[in-house]
Amino acid sequence: MIEGKARKIRWAILAMLFASTVINYLDRQALSILATTVQQDLHMDDIAYARVVQAFLIAYTFAYLMAGRVTDWLGTRLSLALFVGWWSLANLLTGFVRSAGELGAARFTLGLGEAGNYTAGPKAVSEHFPPRERGIALGIYTAGAMIGATLAPPLIAGIALHFGWRAAFIATGAAGLAWLVVWLTIYPRSAPEAKEERISEGALWGRILRDRSVWLLAGARAGADPVWYFYLFWFPKYLTDIYGLTLIAVASMAWIVYLAADLGSIGGGFFSSRLIARGVAPATSRIIVMGAAALVAPFGAIAASHPALPILFALASAVAFAHLVFQINISTLIVDLYPTRIVATVFGVVAAGSGLGGLLSTQLVGQLVAGGAFERSFLLMALLHPIAFLLAFLALRSARRSNGEGQLVHA
Repeated sequence: MIEGKARKIRWAILAMLFASTVINYLDRQALSILATTVQQDLHMDDIAYARVVQAFLIAYTFAYLMAGRVTDWLGTRLSLALFVGWWSLANLLTGFVRSAGELGAARFTLGLGEAGNYTAGPKAVSEHFPPRERGIALGIYTAGAMIGATLAPPLIAGIALHFGWRAAFIATGAAGLAWLVVWLTIYPRSAPEAKEERISEGALWGRILRDRSVWLLAGARAGADPVWYFYLFWFPKYLTDIYGLTLIAVASMAWIVYLAADLGSIGGGFFSSRLIARGVAPATSRIIVMGAAALVAPFGAIAASHPALPILFALASAVAFAHLVFQINISTLIVDLYPTRIVATVFGVVAAGSGLGGLLSTQLVGQLVAGGAFERSFLLMALLHPIAFLLAFLALRSARRSNGEGQLVHA
């Protein structure tokens, strides 16, 4: 009876994590969907708009470092409530801005809050799900990002068309505040905690930052995630510039790639869980599946030859599928390796590597595609997952050397 109740609670928690991730992406995508309208109303040129986007990315990247620690300090229940409440208010207030400066401040504030969704989520999974279910749990709530990205264009545009662009930000911000009430009702007030040695804050950070595995995992995220950013931000431009597709045509076909990403998100957890069921150690199962994904992703290089559209979308979908398989398993690997009390802190440090990789790659890809020469970008992207896999493999080896049980930091 107790186990049955615990199982219901953890799947209810997972449903809430999925919902928060959907809202996270709705709030994030709202500005890009309404960019032209907002620019006209606030008298912003493209340079001013770019600065607003950059403000969000900078805040989002560096917020990971503290979001993870805040999650471990406050616990999953209160920290995620804080993060969702913070970014929902920031998004809601975006509907009241009157200048480019105010818009930039609102989006910077949004970035500070949104990172916390991805540090509190892994901690919740670590607390409530056994190793055999962690991959699937992480995959399901991460799929909320793709659902949010898919729902955002029709939902945001529909609200804006009927009630104005400001109403779109107010409505999506209010949705996050409504989520907050349900979360505080559902999530247990006291999560299970392991008995661990208490050490000072400085000593804890010292151990984490001196751990070679942390930096190798951060490097793996910094290497792999630019591939996703490329397909998210540059692939539509490639379709427009090289294939001559209209924006409507691009939008009508983008769901194919998002669907593949969703399947990869859930499938990545399923594949590693099946290996665990067959007796493979949890961490080893993640590495095996990541290796398989790293073999598939380089096929995206074929897109450099400008194949027919059906082949191009098949390639892009395969890369999206492989990347999400890779991402889910590297995320679950962190949950497997680190103690629950500090897993969010470690996850934040590793995820900051992802943000840094995204910032750097955006600049590099922009230079590579200057003049419409996308071929070099596709070739570069094909190299990144194998490199990221090598770094993750070395991270696991380092973890095993430092502790036979895989617990990287004794805290």
